[in-house]
Amino acid sequence: MDARILTRLRCPVCGEPLAETTAGTARALRCPRRHSFDIARQGYVNLLAGRTPHTGDSAEMVAARADFLAAGHYAAVAAALADAARRIVYGGDPPTPNPAGGDGAYPLVVDAGAGTGWYLAAVLAALPDAVGLALDVAKPALRRAARTHPRAAAALADTWQRLPLADRAATVLLNVFAPRNGAEFHRVLDPAGALLVVTPAADHLAELVDALDLLRVDPAKADRVAGSLSAHFTEESATEHRARLRLSRTEVTTLVGMGPSAWHADPARLAERIAALPEPVPVTLAVRLGVHRPR
Repeated sequence: MDARILTRLRCPVCGEPLAETTAGTARALRCPRRHSFDIARQGYVNLLAGRTPHTGDSAEMVAARADFLAAGHYAAVAAALADAARRIVYGGDPPTPNPAGGDGAYPLVVDAGAGTGWYLAAVLAALPDAVGLALDVAKPALRRAARTHPRAAAALADTWQRLPLADRAATVLLNVFAPRNGAEFHRVLDPAGALLVVTPAADHLAELVDALDLLRVDPAKADRVAGSLSAHFTEESATEHRARLRLSRTEVTTLVGMGPSAWHADPARLAERIAALPEPVPVTLAVRLGVHRPR
């Protein structure tokens, strides 16, 4: 694992620093108290402390998300995150990248609930001397996130538990359509850093919600996000980002399959409704990006 990332990790059991060990072909991270965490052959490390009550997205949902994002349909979201992160870290144009190796002086971007790591990769592309860490509870997602970018690592971790990071380790925290743990985000974020939160706007995917009877965005979503973070963060700014998508029925199926409606919709009924849609299907992408500073 990249030393620039490893130095910021902490044992999820005792909070001690971690070091990489190798025994034959097996690799692991181990702390001075001999708590050991295996690095999977796909590249991610399991930093869960005990069991978690949820396992995250299924392999099918992860595959759907990977295909849809790779097609560039959510490029506007990735571009907004990259621009916000660049302003936070550099305030303007980025400097010449640092040489490989080094210590905690390198900006660390942590994506909490990273999924496949697609947004993290976009942000790292805009920050040439930063390193990144994808955290997620879904193993199928982490298998992809571990190879999403050469300056990124991936770890199995539950956002609702204590994060396996040192205090003030992160320069930028990404939280894209994912759960928020205000207290832990505050602990691991540098006081000069920022938390970037992406949530759906009221009319996000409105055409599909109406036509396919999907889950609707909670009208109080913005208030709930603010409530979950207000004890630890102040929202510095908020912007809406929109795009008009024109999708095939196959792409609509993929889009629905990668979101929360995949857990609730009847597959046969959903397929029937999608088959009745005229192509191309117009769909509104509408998200809110909040920039939050630690209190």
